[in-house]
Amino acid sequence: MEITASLVKELRERSGAGMMECKKALSENGGDIEAAMEFLRKTGLAKADKKAGRVAAEGRIAFAQSGNDAVLVEINSETDFVAKDANFMAFAEAVAQAALTSGAADAEALKSVAMNGSTVEEARAALIAKVGENVQVRRLVRIQGGGNVAAYVHGGRIGVLVNLKGGSADLARGVAMHVAAMNPQYLSPAQVPAEIVAKEKEIALAQMSDKDKAKPAEIQEKMIAGKINKTLSEMCLTGQAYVLDTNMTVEAAAKKEGAEILSYVRIAVGEGIEKVKEDYAAEVMKQAGLA
Repeated sequence: MEITASLVKELRERSGAGMMECKKALSENGGDIEAAMEFLRKTGLAKADKKAGRVAAEGRIAFAQSGNDAVLVEINSETDFVAKDANFMAFAEAVAQAALTSGAADAEALKSVAMNGSTVEEARAALIAKVGENVQVRRLVRIQGGGNVAAYVHGGRIGVLVNLKGGSADLARGVAMHVAAMNPQYLSPAQVPAEIVAKEKEIALAQMSDKDKAKPAEIQEKMIAGKINKTLSEMCLTGQAYVLDTNMTVEAAAKKEGAEILSYVRIAVGEGIEKVKEDYAAEVMKQAGLA
């Protein structure tokens, strides 16, 4: 029997499962929608998508690396409890490996990648059925370098990739650890947008005392430039004090080994997701007609 789009749509509406899962269920059951529905229920995929509307702001960062090709993936769950579940962690590690070997460019492309006999999307739906929470493959970032690439994940919640030209694997990992700890906003002052530099100059001018304002213009300019440079150093990776040796900057640590920091990326679990704060007392009062 032909598996039509309308048949898939009907099964999806009845089961709440994903489109790919519905199509597979119909194919394996000869287009019989009742048998397909039973198949989805038995495999735990029915109603998996019903959880898709729940906010998933917890989760885990996983990485995979082969030589100078490294990836980070962010997998989200609704609670930290599920993020520490063995099934969830195994899924995250498997997705990271699938991302690395497939060369997928982003999380959307990753959905259709084969993984352990199914696709990433099918495995995600199966995990939802198992853990009872919304699970999302939110982000995939990759660095492919020609020098020294390091991947570092701190506590499963912060992930960093660093690409160096020259240097050593130890240095690359050290810089990655620094990025995880200090979260620099930019690589170097040259990358700071002009509008931010202008804003810092405005702030420096406003902070000048009357005594400083009475000094010659060229002296004032030097004072302002000094304050701006200090601020830019604090927000940029190259100018920050290196966490593994605070007597030197990150840039100095790189130059000591004849290395140049080409790029880095840092992601943290749930950043940018607005968490819903539940007020259960207020909800009960409302349902009881007392609020």
